[in-house]
Amino acid sequence: MDYYMGIDGGSTYVKAALIQKDRIVDTMIAPTGIDNPGTAKRLLEEITAKNGITRDDVKYIMATGYSRKIIDIADDDVSEITAHACGVKLTAPKEFKPGLIIDIGGQDSKIIYLDANYRVKNFTMNDKCAAGTGKFMEVIAQILETTIDCVGPISLESKAPCEINSMCAVFAQSEVISLLARKYAREDILAGMHYSMARRIIRMIKKQEMNGDILMTGGGALNTGLRQAFEDELMKDIFVASHPQFNGSIGAAVLASERKRDE
Repeated sequence: MDYYMGIDGGSTYVKAALIQKDRIVDTMIAPTGIDNPGTAKRLLEEITAKNGITRDDVKYIMATGYSRKIIDIADDDVSEITAHACGVKLTAPKEFKPGLIIDIGGQDSKIIYLDANYRVKNFTMNDKCAAGTGKFMEVIAQILETTIDCVGPISLESKAPCEINSMCAVFAQSEVISLLARKYAREDILAGMHYSMARRIIRMIKKQEMNGDILMTGGGALNTGLRQAFEDELMKDIFVASHPQFNGSIGAAVLASERKRDE
């Protein structure tokens, strides 16, 4: 059997996805560390061993992400935008009608506009400031003495979300500390953070290019509170990709299979 692999070399984590035909076989993640190519190689060894196959069974490897150019085990590389669009082919709900992807990554946020065939029409990206990213959520979670996995469920308990107006991550942190000092409830602060993030990212959306359903990808899609904030602000249903954190690596694997087939 032929397998194909996508590796998403992010600034925080390296993600790997293994597919066979149109089936996601396995996914794996590891902190990027200081040796991105070494981490990618280790993931390849671990994911093949776990699934009882050899390196020769993996017919093509496509890299994407921040460090895609230096992942030397890859046969080729592709941009994150293209990889995320292709990932939707396997990760979107069956009833999904492609239109727009909101990707919340560790260090950036992306808006990707799709046509009916999952091709990229346009995109906008925020990579200049941590506000609106997974890293920002991690920092706020630490201040509030919780974990990134808990901020979503905790925020859904809020009855009166706080107003967090700062557009800068540093000033927003100061604002959160001030709210704590004034005895605001943790769930209200977290809910306020989610609404602040959602509004910031929504400002990136070009309304004239919105068409079809909206899909969330990236680690931020796992945050139920953030998803709720987007739905409230946009007044639309927001779908979440299966394996949202791995959407880029899955898309790279899909492209790997298509590239090998073309050859």
